[in-house]
Formats: sequence, C-alpha cells, structure tokens
Amino acid sequence: MELNDIIFIDNLPSIDLHGYDKLSARVKVLEFINDNKYMKNDIICIIHGIGSGILKKEVHKTLNLSKDVIDYKLFYNNSGCTIVKIKTGR
Repeated sequence: MELNDIIFIDNLPSIDLHGYDKLSARVKVLEFINDNKYMKNDIICIIHGIGSGILKKEVHKTLNLSKDVIDYKLFYNNSGCTIVKIKTGR
C-alpha cells in the first residue's frame, strides 16, 4: 500500500503529540517508529496538530533523519496529521 492510497486513518497505528515539546516529541516519534517496525506495521499516523507548526516541523525533521522512514506526507484531509511509510523488513 502506498501513502496516496490512504483514505481513512482511523485503523492506522497513531500517536498524538499534542502537549509535547520539541525534544520529547522527537523521542516519542522515534520510539513509535521503532515499536511499529517491530510489530511489522508499515504505515503509521503521527498527529502533531496545526498550531504554529513547531511540532510539525520537528516531526518532519525527525522523519527526514530516520533511516527507517521510506516516505511521509501530510494527510490530505487533515493537515494536523502526517502519515508515514516505514521499513518493516517484509
């Protein structure tokens, strides 16, 4: 499945970062990616909210630097969510 095929995100594993600062959000995102890689979930959802864009920028920066991320994009129906395709070893 590709990221452009995603219509609903309700059934995807997700993490909500509302209330986190930049550093703790980065740690949580990396832990979440690692956990889902272990569970063989290849597409995940990160909810960072819209706000001033600080968390979104930090999440995207973290995703760019992660070797486990294949691709990511903002969910077309909600710009407060980023959907991510990760390497699972399948």
